[in-house]
Amino acid sequence: MQNDVKLIDFLRDRHSTPVAQIKEPGPSQEELEAILTLATRVPDHGKLAPWRLVVYRGDVRKKLGEEFLALLLKKTPDLEDAAKEAELVRFTRAPLVVGVISTAAPHVKIPEWEQVLSAGAVCLNMLMAASAHGYVANWRTEWVAYDDEALLLLGVKPGEKVAGFIHIGSSDFPTPDRPRPELSQIVTYAGESNV
Repeated sequence: MQNDVKLIDFLRDRHSTPVAQIKEPGPSQEELEAILTLATRVPDHGKLAPWRLVVYRGDVRKKLGEEFLALLLKKTPDLEDAAKEAELVRFTRAPLVVGVISTAAPHVKIPEWEQVLSAGAVCLNMLMAASAHGYVANWRTEWVAYDDEALLLLGVKPGEKVAGFIHIGSSDFPTPDRPRPELSQIVTYAGESNV
């Protein structure tokens, strides 16, 4: 890996494209299966595969937007027009959305926290796998990942949690980098004085 300059360059410049800038085309079925295969090559203590994937594409994305809006209107009837539109397009902003669902559960040997981290690793791998196939991606959760009624609409079972919704598609938008933390602000060396 140290000799793979392309990977180093990729990691140095890695960023997420804003969801509003993602458009058609999305990956073909063959490309999607390759992306999903690479995404699941993550650390997984105990080989539990404590996650599953749900692909939202086609008309189901529009239907979900209508259901999200109806659900939100029950809770907030005076929703502004811009907020209504945001719900309708929540899953149509990209050609497809992949839900990474954490199925972490108590285990005799594997801490639940490690299982959750494995699901997070699937999300990051999916971003990189999409990019490796020439697509852009964005990892989101938003309110629908934390609302019990929305979770039912999304096919998330009781006891499961959403690690992320990965929006995948194309873009010609020049995404500027955002500020990144300085190593001196986030790294300490155990047993060494910070002089």
